[in-house]
Amino acid sequence: MASPTGRVARRQLPLERALRLGECLAFQRANASATWRAQLILSRRARWTCGHSCAVVLAMKSAWSDEAARAAIAQYVVEGDPRCNEDIALRVYSSRLIGRESGLVLHGGGNTSVKTTLRNDLGEPVEVLCVKGSGWDLARIEPPGFPAIRLGELQRLRALPALSDEDMVNAARTRLLDSSSPTPSVETLLHAFLPHKFVDHSHADAILSIVDQAREHAEALCRELFAALQLAVVPYIMPGFALAKLAAEVHDAHAREHGECRGLVLLQHGLFTFGANAREAYERHIEAVTRAEQFIQGKRAAASTSLSGGAPADDGLARYTELAPRLRGRLRGPKGARFVLHLRRSPAIRDFVDDPALASLSQRGPATPDHVIRTKQRPLLLDVADANGPGAQAKLLDDALDSFRARYRAYFTDQVAAKGVTRTELDPDPRVILVPGVGLVTAGASEKAARVAADIYEHTITVIRDAETVGRYRALPDGDIFDMEYWSLEQAKLGRSKPRALDGHVVYISGAAGGIGLATARAFAAQGAHLYLVDRDAERLAEAAETIPGPRGFEALDMRDRAAVAASVDNAVRRFGGLDGVVSNAGTAPQGMIADCPPQVLEDSLAINLLAHQWLAAAATRVLRAQGAGGFLLFNASKAAFNPGKGFGPYAVAKAALVALMKQYAIEGGPEKIRANAVNADRVRTNLLPPDFVEKRARARGLSPDAYFRSNLLAQEVDAEDVAGAFVHLALAKNTTGAVLTVDGGNIAASPR
Repeated sequence: MASPTGRVARRQLPLERALRLGECLAFQRANASATWRAQLILSRRARWTCGHSCAVVLAMKSAWSDEAARAAIAQYVVEGDPRCNEDIALRVYSSRLIGRESGLVLHGGGNTSVKTTLRNDLGEPVEVLCVKGSGWDLARIEPPGFPAIRLGELQRLRALPALSDEDMVNAARTRLLDSSSPTPSVETLLHAFLPHKFVDHSHADAILSIVDQAREHAEALCRELFAALQLAVVPYIMPGFALAKLAAEVHDAHAREHGECRGLVLLQHGLFTFGANAREAYERHIEAVTRAEQFIQGKRAAASTSLSGGAPADDGLARYTELAPRLRGRLRGPKGARFVLHLRRSPAIRDFVDDPALASLSQRGPATPDHVIRTKQRPLLLDVADANGPGAQAKLLDDALDSFRARYRAYFTDQVAAKGVTRTELDPDPRVILVPGVGLVTAGASEKAARVAADIYEHTITVIRDAETVGRYRALPDGDIFDMEYWSLEQAKLGRSKPRALDGHVVYISGAAGGIGLATARAFAAQGAHLYLVDRDAERLAEAAETIPGPRGFEALDMRDRAAVAASVDNAVRRFGGLDGVVSNAGTAPQGMIADCPPQVLEDSLAINLLAHQWLAAAATRVLRAQGAGGFLLFNASKAAFNPGKGFGPYAVAKAALVALMKQYAIEGGPEKIRANAVNADRVRTNLLPPDFVEKRARARGLSPDAYFRSNLLAQEVDAEDVAGAFVHLALAKNTTGAVLTVDGGNIAASPR
């Protein structure tokens, strides 16, 4: 049975019910006590196990389509355009086939190339190497992602005895056909020195499971598996000029001895395959990976091993909700940057973190040194099962992190001394945290970075498990890991964009579906904040969230429901690991004479305009205290709190109480650096007030509706963006608490005093 991703099942099962990337679903068989568990590893190799130890595997299969290949040529090849031809169009197509398969490459990993002919600015034909450029991902690459480099000049570099990393990069850049092209891959020379038109390179999970062994065992496995495929084996050398020369030499020797060489298996690194055309190189790649997968599965079947199935899907989640803020508050990235946390809990992950051999398996190092810049040298093991109470958990965290940092600093010091080099130490905090009974937790400067680390380590678990099936998982020594971690060309992959004021901060905003709330969400997003947005109008909230850039979660919520508010704050913690601040904005504007006000109207106003703010502030404060890193509580007050108007009693009373609530939080939160402030706005066009109300108010003052909004000392209308800017200002005002910031164009009667 063929799958949409180009894999084929060897035994039929209801795949359509379980094939969902990155998720694991449990099935209950009708009228039976056996529980079927589906585990989808991100390489899209799925295994189903039950009490009878039956198993099904999806093996890799070519996804090549001649029709799709022709469509790529039609899309990219434009008559008269000298920058793209059929070779490059097909290079894009087959690269995307590789890039969309997470079992082959992850997050910018892997690289591909094609040797072809393009015309220079004089219209002359030039032989070039088009290789993946820095910053491009194979899954989404386009023709501009393959910078063209003059091939003959690159190939002559092979005669040099040595070439530094800086000179290697310069050699590629100075030979570009177009100087505005992206920087070519660090493995450009390896592609250039191989005498094949199309070259594909990946870090396939199954291949890593074979080559992440002791060298003698890895070489024996490679001979057993790949000799018939004409793949040669290259011992590990750090990427660069030396590896490019060695790979070419191994290729040439194998071709002389066996008549041809169709690919290279690089120990501790990955797979290269070649071909005279795009399809040939790609299908040789798939064939090699499939053979490795089949071999691993045969070994697993012979050993009758299967996953234990893990614990129930919700087990440990409450523990994580308690743990995450305490962990996040103690982690710091480069220059003290805030971290965002991400949690993964698939059965395969739970099986791994609950394995009695976890300490041994997880501390041997990364599956390939290319991963170290995302995951660090090793993960932190954090067993909190016996930490009863906040104090015990806090001490356990402090001890575990102190020990991890000390080990990292010793690793850095030892390697610098052993190599006789000078390096600037990177931050010593973990990026991967394995928590027995809970799952895989990753930390990053953004949610994206944390998810990337989680993706990589989830695949690392697959590699470790499969490597243990065929032998004993073995990563590279610390010296090789250090070389890659502190390699400037590898660090460059992380980018160096200018930090924004709220990068890595998590902000919860209520009443976010429109008006001031939506404007505030956009303003915080522009400063880099991760957002958790709530509103009682689910449809409007979903539409609003789509207009906000950057990471955000959202849910429909009635802020008057205390339990629902507390659960929502917990959801924000589960999404991002904690909170850094709250903009408590939700509210209504009920009208009525206070003496004649129906009790229900007053009670409703107090519920949404006062108590809802209390429920949110209290829940958020518990998180901020657990983090121990301060934070902010911002409240949307009103001029009515200081200058109430006739017929607005239910609203004014609640808003006046809200200002008092803010001041109380300022008093009590001060010692813990939790700042509480309010914004006092007036006459902002939102849906809070009905149109006829504005018209009546304006007529009573002899004004038009537009003039009514400009009726202030500055004679300027205040808009939602002005109020949003005030909230951002207070979020960043590190030494301001207990303050009311007025944004009303000037209304002396409403000035706080």
